[in-house]
Amino acid sequence: MENRTEISSLGEFGLIEHLTRNFEIKNASTVVSVGDDAAVIDHFGKQTVITTDLLVEGIHFDLMYTPLKHLGYKTVVVNISDIYAMNAQPTQITISIAMSNRFSVESLDEFYEGIFAACEKYNVDLVGGDTSASQKGFVISCTAIGEVAPNKFVKRSTANEGDLICVSGDLGGAFLGLTLLEREKNIFLENPQVQPDLENEDYIVGKLLKPEARRDIIDFFETNGITPTAMMDVSDGISSEVLHLCKQSNLGCRIYEDKLPIADQTRQAAFKFGLDPTVCALNGGEDYELIFTIKQDDYEKIVLSEEISVIGYMAPMEGGTKFLSKGGNTFDITAQGWNAFK
Repeated sequence: MENRTEISSLGEFGLIEHLTRNFEIKNASTVVSVGDDAAVIDHFGKQTVITTDLLVEGIHFDLMYTPLKHLGYKTVVVNISDIYAMNAQPTQITISIAMSNRFSVESLDEFYEGIFAACEKYNVDLVGGDTSASQKGFVISCTAIGEVAPNKFVKRSTANEGDLICVSGDLGGAFLGLTLLEREKNIFLENPQVQPDLENEDYIVGKLLKPEARRDIIDFFETNGITPTAMMDVSDGISSEVLHLCKQSNLGCRIYEDKLPIADQTRQAAFKFGLDPTVCALNGGEDYELIFTIKQDDYEKIVLSEEISVIGYMAPMEGGTKFLSKGGNTFDITAQGWNAFK
């Protein structure tokens, strides 16, 4: 039996001190970090970008198949993805957690190991947070802070007619990873003797449990002198995000099915589950890719990256938001992505 340390044995301040003991400051902008009443940040003439996310057990994650270390890593990634989506660089995060007494200090250590790994990878400082008891389940709140050169941030509402719509990476993998894990969970609940079989589907499972934020794309923009005209990250599904860009920019669009980037592993998994890969790519959430628009003049620069696909263009509002299938049919784009309140 492994050792179990009750959270109550450390007390709140002891717990925070214990969980944050390995974090070293990496950014010059972090003046005062964990351990004081508040953090102090100085971005030296840059503009500050702030985003926050709430992750609730049973709504946003299921601990039956989500290792705590992966959950810590993903908590950081999904937040800093929103900072990158503003064309900014993340510099600090705060993490607050509420947990019931079924969690031990050791299990929280695992969660913070994941946070630590993501902070190391993305060069972000953990500068604060809070802990509380929860009557049931695990609740996580993460705030990410970033910096951007004055007025270089990119909003959702600034696309122009004729701009190309681009997306990073590939789509639909996380949704299929979720489909597989949910299926195995249900089989296990019906028959706990059956061992889960992830069928060598490492790719789609990894897309769900250990997503990465697209710092490489933001770096690519800077290196190649590209400023997107509008941008956001793909958390609810590409159809939903395209509609946000169109609505906020007062435009319509054309998206082409044969241009959607879908990995072979994702396509094969979709066929195996009897699902349409295109529907998974359009409506599956949690890809954490970047969707952005660029001026047509920047096309020559964009093709330098194998990680970026042009999937359509922004059109006049009167023409609506249309999806053109491989068969030549035209459909209205509808948001069928993930909805936390349904």
